[in-house]
Parts: sequence; C-alpha cells; structure tokens
Amino acid sequence: MSDKIIRASEITTYVYCRRGWWLERVRGYTAENVHELQIGTAFHEGHGRIVQRSTWVQRLAYILIFITVGFIVFSVLMSVGT
Repeated sequence: MSDKIIRASEITTYVYCRRGWWLERVRGYTAENVHELQIGTAFHEGHGRIVQRSTWVQRLAYILIFITVGFIVFSVLMSVGT
C-alpha cells in the first residue's frame, strides 16, 4: 500500500478507531475480516462498471437527441424554404 494514497476506507477506519488505522497502516497488521473486505471490493468494482456504462449510455442518448432535433430543425427549414 502506498503511503501517498489514502483510501476512503482508511478514513473510515481512522474515524472509527485511530489505533486500528495505525495498526494497519504503520505496523502492518492485517484485518481479520479479509473475506468481507474482498466481497465489498468486488461489489464496488462491479458498481463502478455499472455507473461508467450508464454514463456512456446517457451521453449517447444526448447525442442522439441532439442529432434528432437537428434533423427536425433542418427538415422544417428546408420545407419552409420551398
């Protein structure tokens, strides 16, 4: 673990128990709930992928709306001009 990066879980650990944070960060002791931490990490990674996909889908929807509105405006202007 890098000394320069502080994760949100470390802040939570520090706020909950400064001594626990110190034992993990400085002394190098590992947590006893490693399995639960791995499950939580996997869940958050999956959630992050879902959020990222939904962001791209939303951007695509905005682009399609923009193109559709542009096409409608173009069609109306061309029909008015004839």
